[in-house]
Amino acid sequence: MRILLCCFFLLFSAMLLISRPATGNQKPEKTVLLLWWNVENLFDPHNDPLTEDDDFTPEGKLQWTEKKLILKEMRIRHLLTAIKAHPDYRKYPDIVAFAEVENRNVFEETLSRIQGVSYKTIYYESPDPRGIDIGLGYNPQTLCPEISKAYSVPLGRATRKIIVAGFSAAGHPFHVILNHWPSRSFDTGWSEPKRLAAAKVTRHILDSLLVGNPNADIIVMGDFNDEPENKSLKQVVGSSFDAAKVKANSNAFLYNCWNGYKGIGSYYFNKHWQHIDQILLTAGMLDNRGLSATENAFRCFSFSRLLDKYGKKPYATYEKRKYTGGYSDHLPLLLKASITP
Repeated sequence: MRILLCCFFLLFSAMLLISRPATGNQKPEKTVLLLWWNVENLFDPHNDPLTEDDDFTPEGKLQWTEKKLILKEMRIRHLLTAIKAHPDYRKYPDIVAFAEVENRNVFEETLSRIQGVSYKTIYYESPDPRGIDIGLGYNPQTLCPEISKAYSVPLGRATRKIIVAGFSAAGHPFHVILNHWPSRSFDTGWSEPKRLAAAKVTRHILDSLLVGNPNADIIVMGDFNDEPENKSLKQVVGSSFDAAKVKANSNAFLYNCWNGYKGIGSYYFNKHWQHIDQILLTAGMLDNRGLSATENAFRCFSFSRLLDKYGKKPYATYEKRKYTGGYSDHLPLLLKASITP
């Protein structure tokens, strides 16, 4: 009898285990994961006679070779793999947007060797003298592309184009606007008008999308070379740290994801962290419908290898024009947006 009771107990326990849903088989969380990253000069080693890329050749001042490019691509892929392995994400980004890419070929080659995802690309060549562009990749298994366009910034000297692309995720439409504004080279007063001009183009794109739908889901990402409180972002684009203000004035303001962030910045200059890489959201991204960014959706992503040996700044590919073999002089930004019916 004792043996029979033991067998019955074991059988009953096994049935209970079988009847319980396995946590590992739960439906995956419905999210769209977006990555912005200035990857610091993703160049091939070939000389392009149409651009000022002479430094990034084997014979150039930076002695850029195929071997160095291979290591650079490995660094980028390692970053994407680290995101997939992170317990908060467990997936590759659905959208990857890189600044400082030389051409479509080197961008697609970098993404093509990632195991487990086959990114499609949207790419526009910019008239930037150095030949650097913004590369946009997306996962066709999770996103459906709708439309894209590149906008020029009216300046005397050509600069990077501003890219807008529309997608749908699980039937919900959204747009991304990608920026790499003119740098602060030389004097800030001299370069600020260039960023103001770029800001006006970004604002124009926003207004054209919002006029038909004030609640449109729009994500503005980029290396703006300005801080959130600078005129280009605060006064022209409408960057704000006040979510209530953004919701109440959906046509005028964008929520800046750096608000209240406790971590480090994305760029290190003059011995302090800066926030020149930013992600900004329309009011539609805050309404818990369609795509929405809930609390803790934003992160400046880093781990020990992305920082230098002292852990004080990004582990750059070049340090004062001396090759160090790191990842980039910027840290990447992530936004995990939820999909709500």
